[in-house]
Order: sequence, then C-alpha cells, then structure tokens
Amino acid sequence: MIQPITAGIVGALTGFASSFAIVLAGLLAVGATPQEAASGLLVLCILQGVLAILLSWRTRLPLSFAWSTPGAALLVAAQGTTSSFDAAIGAFIVCGALVVLTGLWPALGRAMTSIPVPITGAMLAGILFSLCLAPVRAAVEAPLLAIPILLVWLFLQRYSPRWAIPAAMVVAIAGVAIQAGGSPLSGGSAAPTLALTMPTLDPLVIASLGVPLYVVTMAGQNLPGFAVLRTLGYESIPSRPVLVGSGIATAVAAPFGGHALNLAALSAAIMAGPDAHPDRERRWIAAVSGGVSYLVLGLVAGAASAFIETASPLLIEAVAGLALISAFVTGLVSAFTPAAHRLAAAATFLVVASGVTISGVGSAFWGLLAGGAVYLWTRPRLSAAA
Repeated sequence: MIQPITAGIVGALTGFASSFAIVLAGLLAVGATPQEAASGLLVLCILQGVLAILLSWRTRLPLSFAWSTPGAALLVAAQGTTSSFDAAIGAFIVCGALVVLTGLWPALGRAMTSIPVPITGAMLAGILFSLCLAPVRAAVEAPLLAIPILLVWLFLQRYSPRWAIPAAMVVAIAGVAIQAGGSPLSGGSAAPTLALTMPTLDPLVIASLGVPLYVVTMAGQNLPGFAVLRTLGYESIPSRPVLVGSGIATAVAAPFGGHALNLAALSAAIMAGPDAHPDRERRWIAAVSGGVSYLVLGLVAGAASAFIETASPLLIEAVAGLALISAFVTGLVSAFTPAAHRLAAAATFLVVASGVTISGVGSAFWGLLAGGAVYLWTRPRLSAAA
C-alpha cells in the first residue's frame, strides 16, 4: 500500500507545484481579483481530488484529474480580451458544457478528433509561445532573481526532471522572500475561501475563451491523458464518465473561479506507471491517494495567491514558462512533423502567437480559422500531388 500511496502524493505535489502559478496568473489575466483567483485554485483542487477518488474507486483504474494547464496559459495569452471576470466565467461554463456534450454525443467527439493534428499542435504552441519567452526576458530584466531559478531548473533537468519545476518554484519563493524582507506573502489572507461570481454569457468572450479553452483542453490534455493510459496498458478506459464528470466539474467550478478540469496527462504517468506499483491492478490506489492529496493542497490556495500578489509578474511567468517548455515542444513537433501541412500549421501558429484581437475576439479563435482555411485550401492540391 505504501508504494502507490507515495506515488499519488508525489504526483499531486508535482502537478500542483509545477503549474499553480500558471492557473493563478491566467485567472488574474481575465479579470479575477486575487481572492477570486485563490477561490478558483481551491475549487479546482477540491473537484479534481473528488473526481479522482470517486472514479478511480469505482472503476479500479488509475484515473487522475488535473486543471487544464494549456487552458490557463490560454487565459494568460488572452489578457486584455476581457476584464470582466463574470464574462470569463460564462466562457468556462460553455467549455464545461462542450466537454459534457463530447462525452454524451459521439459525433461531437469525432468532430473534435477530426481537427487536424498540425492545427491543434500549432494552436497549442502559439498559445504557449509568449510564456515560454518569459524566462529569457526575466534573465535580462531581473538576473539576480531569474538566473538562480534557471540554473536549478537546468541542473535538475539532467538528474531529476520530475522535480525541476517544483525546485525552481522553491527558489523563486526564496528569492521573493529575500526581496520582501523575510516573507514571500503579501498582507492578504492566506486562509482558503470560496468566492461566488455570477456568470455572464458574452458571445465575444465565449468565442475568444470558451471555444479555444475547450479545444486546448481536449487536444492538449484529455486526448493525451487517454493516450498515456493506453500506453501503460489500460485499453478499456470509460471515456464517457471521464468526459461527463470532468465537464460537469468544470461547470460547477466556474462560478467559484475554476477554469477547466480534465483527465491528467503528465501526472498520470506517475500515478499509473510501474513506479506506482508493479501490479497494474493496484495502481488505482495511487490515483485515490493523489485525489486525497489535492484536497489537502487546496488548503494552501490562499497562501499561493498571496505569494503571486507579492512576486513580480515576470518572475511568475518565467517559472510558468519553464513548466510549459515541454508542452510547447510537443505542440511544435506535432504541428510541423507532417511536411504536407506545414503551411497550415505555420498560419495557425503565427496568428495565435501574434496575440491580435479583432472585433473583441482573441487570437486563438482567429488562428484556428486561419489554419483551417489554409488547410482546406491546400488540401486538394496535396491530394492531387499524392
């Protein structure tokens, strides 16, 4: 029992420490107050913990859940698209509804998976591009704080990659504490609280945030999550309860500030792999342990938000950028590996990375349209050449 329980704790700690800053930065970027952002982090921890415990216990499969890290990066990239957090919450609810519909209506699932991989990969890479530049900017603008973070991250990338981002965050916290005169927290309350915000359905914000959030959550997290589990030998995965459960949880979390929940991909490898237990039938215990750990980690949501208030935004984005480099590379590889569709991938990437807002709609939406249009326009020629 000790081995899977320990694996679950390690998986939850790694998932939380490596990306909580991205979640808070994303929520703040679309108009949340620090208290609302802390509430969002808290409710995400609670619901992803509950989902993991219930579904893993019922199915006896290691089904771990996480917040959408690419989705949080999308919120950061969409900064300025909206300053109305209630409109952003409306977009989060639409995202959750689309995920539920994907689980209940196979045709929508097929439509989602039919989006060409080069376009979804380029969209993901474009969203992450500006954040992945943040470590470079931080090293130039705040070298005394940023360079130690980069050195620790680089050292552990060689010897213990799993702990590279958590260790980088510890160094960042220490640097902020030194800069603040001994405490990395601002004067705000560190106690976990839930803040309710009533949603507003704004069509422009739904197009800018809700639809792209759904696409990156499905393409960047849910589909890879299923793929990881299949790679580890779990062929019969109940996709309907996973998608319906995470979609409902997303819609429930939204009024309290949560943006999106999905099947875990990166931490799933820790909780569902051989390190969790030699016996595949016993690894579900690790996912339950990870769920319980997330319930406990929710208690530090207030302190995490207070830290974000104290720290330099560039420093937080630098740590977030380091955490997202792997996902950025994955997006680029999937986008540009098929030579035939590189033009469509390039169009998607450039439009999304540009950060343009047209008629109040953000670049992620326009990037999808541009990439899709180029893909369809060049496809007949490619088919003829074949």
